[in-house]
Amino acid sequence: MKTIGLTKLVEELNLKNLTPDVDMEDVRIVTPDINRPALQLTGYYEHFPNERVQIIGHVEFSYLQHLPAQERVKAFEDFVSKKIPCVIFARNTQPGQEILSLCDKYHVPALCAEKSTSAFMAEIIRWLGVQLAPMISIHGVLVDVFGEGVLIMGESGIGKSEAALELLKRGHRLVSDDVVEISRVSDVTLVGSAPDITRHFIELRGIGIIDVKTLYGVESVKDTQSIDLVIKLEEWDKDKEYDRLGLEEEYIEFLGNKVVCHSLPIRPGRNLAIIVETAAVNHRQKKMGYNAAQELYKRVQANLTRKREGDRD
Repeated sequence: MKTIGLTKLVEELNLKNLTPDVDMEDVRIVTPDINRPALQLTGYYEHFPNERVQIIGHVEFSYLQHLPAQERVKAFEDFVSKKIPCVIFARNTQPGQEILSLCDKYHVPALCAEKSTSAFMAEIIRWLGVQLAPMISIHGVLVDVFGEGVLIMGESGIGKSEAALELLKRGHRLVSDDVVEISRVSDVTLVGSAPDITRHFIELRGIGIIDVKTLYGVESVKDTQSIDLVIKLEEWDKDKEYDRLGLEEEYIEFLGNKVVCHSLPIRPGRNLAIIVETAAVNHRQKKMGYNAAQELYKRVQANLTRKREGDRD
């Protein structure tokens, strides 16, 4: 199961630590979902997702403040004693000492966010969704070509890295070479990135490892990129029928999401970089509503119709 440390959450979202004596180093967040404990503070714990980050907004805090002191302490103690990972007070709310003492007692980090409750919830859900998204690692090269994320796949030694290098020289950007980590951040979006150890490096057989960022500058690399198109390189097979029109899209599936996939036969002398560029631009054009193959099909059908009508006349 993928998890993330609470300390990273605090750093990335610029949260204020209200309980410095509570150790956060071993606290792990296991789910991107969050919970606002309105019902729990009233005493209902039948369906309490205590593994989630708990957020107390203006409504929950106002409810606690209107309770008599003894009831307020009991309600909050029942809440923090349920082994929650942390509690975050939105709107820069400053809880009283009795609240913070209970957090210290049960070793629950209490944090404070400056943003309004709704804005902070949207931000933390988005951030946790990306950080805890399901992820796989595959063998390939990911490049940003005209804003389209193109994942180049194929057997080792077929020319993936060489194609990526030529694309870099033509002004495009490298995301990852050799190993691509793919995260499913939504039902329609896959995001690729490089492992930390190989980020910005390319391996070229016969030359070795090169540092793309150093050789070509910071504009030649990118840390993450959505995967919009997959190109599979394969050795030319004269007995195999290859798609020459592209009327029907082929797809490949990663983590349950489908991505358009083109199989590209490799022969000596083919300029892979130009072909990848053309595939990326053509894919973007299709997303904008224009399909060249369908346009050609319509023209052929219209031409045949005119001929048939001319023969009847």
